[in-house]
Amino acid sequence: MKDIYLNLDKNIILTGFMGSGKSTIGRIIAKKLNHGYFLDTDSLIEHFENREISEIFTNDGEEYFRNCEKRVFNWIKNDVKNAIISTGGGLPMFIPEIKEAGIVIYLKVNFNDIVNRLTDEEIAKRPLFQDLNKAKELFEKRDTIYTKLADFVIENNNLNNTIKQIEQIINTYS
Repeated sequence: MKDIYLNLDKNIILTGFMGSGKSTIGRIIAKKLNHGYFLDTDSLIEHFENREISEIFTNDGEEYFRNCEKRVFNWIKNDVKNAIISTGGGLPMFIPEIKEAGIVIYLKVNFNDIVNRLTDEEIAKRPLFQDLNKAKELFEKRDTIYTKLADFVIENNNLNNTIKQIEQIINTYS
């Protein structure tokens, strides 16, 4: 595959439920970009807080975590350009102005496919995924919001097809 170029003065923001492939796809796309880079909002929070997300939830609760997300979002919106950004699964729920930071692409995946993709270690890192019934309810609630806030919705059933579709989106805007 040839290199793609991101010269938009904008970011590409990948949204979707936990385990939908945002980080994996984001890294692949960023690697293909000329002068592009990848950021993961959950990883940024962990670095800024010097602790894991699960520890933040346990010690300080979800409200504190959502405030951390808001601070990271504001930094991205004001200071980051030409990046591929993977958001935490809940960020669009609590920051509906997400489009102010870039072009939003929802990576849509069936809930059962997500469950099958995740290892026990990955599930353990996701505090909101500990109860599968609650996770499915959350998934259904979020799906509507992800779709509403997205500039593009991509059915992420095949890695190569998803990457090609994102490349086409980037090339359209470049």
